Amino acid sequence: MATATKTRKTAEERKAQAEALQAQLTAQIETFTNSAEWMKFLAFAQAFHAYSLNNVILILSQCNVATRVAGFRKWQELGRQVRKGEKAIKIFGYSTKKVTETNEATGEDEEKTVVRFPILSVFDISQTDLMEGAEDYSSPARRLTGSDDLGIVAKVTQFLTARGWSVTHEAIPGEVNGYTTTDGTKRVVIDADLSPAQAAKTAIHEAAHVILHADEDHAEYVAHRGVKETEAESVAYVMAGMLGLDTSAYSVGYVAGWSKADIETVKATAANVLRAVHELAEALDTKTEEDAA
Repeated sequence: MATATKTRKTAEERKAQAEALQAQLTAQIETFTNSAEWMKFLAFAQAFHAYSLNNVILILSQCNVATRVAGFRKWQELGRQVRKGEKAIKIFGYSTKKVTETNEATGEDEEKTVVRFPILSVFDISQTDLMEGAEDYSSPARRLTGSDDLGIVAKVTQFLTARGWSVTHEAIPGEVNGYTTTDGTKRVVIDADLSPAQAAKTAIHEAAHVILHADEDHAEYVAHRGVKETEAESVAYVMAGMLGLDTSAYSVGYVAGWSKADIETVKATAANVLRAVHELAEALDTKTEEDAA
């Protein structure tokens, strides 16, 4: 009678599969960024101001799940309404004003430009709701549906706890699916409302942050956030693919968004991506089933 046995893939087989999936992701991004959906997302994304590094750090210190921020009226222009009771995120603005002052040495009036940094209030997209009749182009990624029959969440949780990290499932506002703390508490949080398949992909994404970015200075992550998110989601796509979960519906749009569809950026992250995948694959012990007599 035939019985099911499990044969672990060799290191060479895992390496070849990971490289093939990384190349496949790059090809899918190139195709996706020619789509109408991508064009609509770009139009939405271009409506946002590019903040200074100091302001980005300020934003994330007040709202660690922040992804896109804008003023109250700007959100209304974009078809979203800030919810009642939401606490504003405070940042520094920039403005100049011309004033006339008397030069004490000459006694003559001189015009000067005075720079000011007023405190402004902005809100993250997680603090807003789509207005009735408005279309949502806020993200090119589509959350996964379905189950986690492969037990990915449990496997990744075991991997992370073995490294001293806690993994919890909590309600996270807005579109953020999970996050990894950078304050030394070593916590990974996954949105409790995700489908099992999306939670599985998110668990791998956060594990990638732990492997690749947890020991970095927080300012380093903030300054290069697009690259860091590109790396983490690429790991999620490749590792999930090796385990048998196709995350294309979410990962392709997510990586395209954070990399700004720069294929060279995606390619440049390949070494880090494959390094993290190798570490995860070793720990998760990916196997294939074969029939044996």
